[in-house]
Amino acid sequence: MSASGESPAYRTLAPGEVAPYLATRPELRERLGGDASRWQVREVGDGNLNLVYLVEGASGSVCLKQALPYVRAAGPSWPMPPQRAFYEHAYYRAVAPHAGSWVPAIHHYDPDLYCIVMERLSPHIILRRGLIAGRRYPTLGESVGRFIARATFWSSDLGLAFEHKMRTLQLFSGNTALIRISVDLIFQDPYRLSPRNRHTSPELDREVEALRTDGELKLAVARLGERFLSEPQALLHGDLHSGSVMVHEEDVRIIDPEFAFLGPIGFDLGAFFGNLLLAWYAQPGHAARPGERDGHRQWILDTARGFWEHFRAEFLTLWREHSQGDAYPRSVFSGDADREILERERRQRLDGLLRDMLGYAACKMIRRIVGFAHVLDFESIADRRQRARCESAALACARRLLLESWRSIEDVLAMVPRLEAARELGRS
Repeated sequence: MSASGESPAYRTLAPGEVAPYLATRPELRERLGGDASRWQVREVGDGNLNLVYLVEGASGSVCLKQALPYVRAAGPSWPMPPQRAFYEHAYYRAVAPHAGSWVPAIHHYDPDLYCIVMERLSPHIILRRGLIAGRRYPTLGESVGRFIARATFWSSDLGLAFEHKMRTLQLFSGNTALIRISVDLIFQDPYRLSPRNRHTSPELDREVEALRTDGELKLAVARLGERFLSEPQALLHGDLHSGSVMVHEEDVRIIDPEFAFLGPIGFDLGAFFGNLLLAWYAQPGHAARPGERDGHRQWILDTARGFWEHFRAEFLTLWREHSQGDAYPRSVFSGDADREILERERRQRLDGLLRDMLGYAACKMIRRIVGFAHVLDFESIADRRQRARCESAALACARRLLLESWRSIEDVLAMVPRLEAARELGRS
């Protein structure tokens, strides 16, 4: 292993090398079928980190994802160890027994080239692009909510004996380069001067300055940042935004878990919930005429509600029926009175996860507007002033999520359109 974290055999696969490489693996050659020289190879990676190739053969297709030794969005000036592919593969293996229907099938992992060959998802598209286009996916909220519930419960002290969980913690503890990205880009850079930061300027200049001088807000973010680092509740995807979900009609899949680590369950919840809110705030910028996207915005809020409700119901069911870890052991809580007390504790814990979700959602919203790696939801709005209005409204929502107490998902989802209406009235 080199100082940069690369295997001595590591090399970046050029497009012309992909088919010959796959052809050396009998199981992949059989899956693709036909003459390897006729396989069609396309590089389609549009994310921030990796190379992604789609390969089509005579009888099948695959997706090959290779980790680069730097952050793709920044280039070689930002080195990044490619072992992140190891953690992505390890995450898929860990969650597949409990949530395999929501992740792609893995066909091959190469520890020397740090590449994963997996199921090609077709005709799926990235969820973010579907939301921008105004498309609706009936099973989205349920699928992602139940996925997070299963992935986190079965890697927590509720679902695992502590010895097993400690082995999982040890396995993922080396993913420090990706954890550092999250620490810097989510909990630190947006609140200080950093060359990586960017915002719609000058339209948001005053709001960004207010953000960086708001001591109470920064304290709320710092508390969440400390918990991100110090509470290994469960195995997390670590970057579960709307660009890490692929969809089509009735199918939903979770991809790109290279940020996987053990942390607070609310972080994964907040990442997805916050990105749904970003999509909601961006909708006016994608409307050809005022009010055109109102129905789609309501669907996004309904999906956000369903996401939380399905997570909550699934997690509670798992805790009630399948708890076998060392937290709240069944052998201790066996009497009728104990069961009532334990049920009250379960509900209180889920209320706490709701609060965590909202706080982490706010952190993710802020970093996508004033930090590094913005979202296409806003970036694709051509009218600069309209984009700034959408971003400003999202920042106002994030502040309220961080600084106010919320008792229910209904209170939050009622606040979102009400806050925007009040802002619009104040501008008129």
